[in-house]
Amino acid sequence: MSGDDLEQMYQEVILEASRDPHGRERFAPDLADESSARAGDAVVRASHEYCAAGESHQFNPTCGDEATVHVEVSDGSDGGPHRIERIVWDGHGCSISQASLSIMVDLVDGRTVDEAMHLANEFHRLMDSRGAGLQDDAAEEELGDAVVFQGVSKYPMRIKCALLGWEGMKASVAQALARVDRAG
Repeated sequence: MSGDDLEQMYQEVILEASRDPHGRERFAPDLADESSARAGDAVVRASHEYCAAGESHQFNPTCGDEATVHVEVSDGSDGGPHRIERIVWDGHGCSISQASLSIMVDLVDGRTVDEAMHLANEFHRLMDSRGAGLQDDAAEEELGDAVVFQGVSKYPMRIKCALLGWEGMKASVAQALARVDRAG
């Protein structure tokens, strides 16, 4: 497959993921609408009693993308590692940010927190590659469909779009874990 064919396939995967986003739910206030609830007024709750919830709103001022990522992390009461039991998001933006959120949900939902953070680090490495990729077949295999963003990494202004959801996931997980620590 030529470089152009590969680039076109990557673009198609990104467009498909943005048209049919996974994990998207309507739950966040519309911050552009003054009559909507203020972000500070929201109450973050978990839908399972053995989970702690975290939520993070991310905004990319360069292009206007924004997303609120909500995670529910198991509290570890079963003796196992903390696990992302639920991850959803709400927001709007360009096809890159929307597709990245969708693919990120597919990758981290149900994973342990350590596995999710590892994937976030690998995705950051991919974005830092400036189009070269990871040069590591195992790491690229772990990222699955997220490797389609290799081409995006050539464009510094678009990297923030691709990272928006990943940053929201990391901040949400940190918030949920802090709640677990306070409760324990």
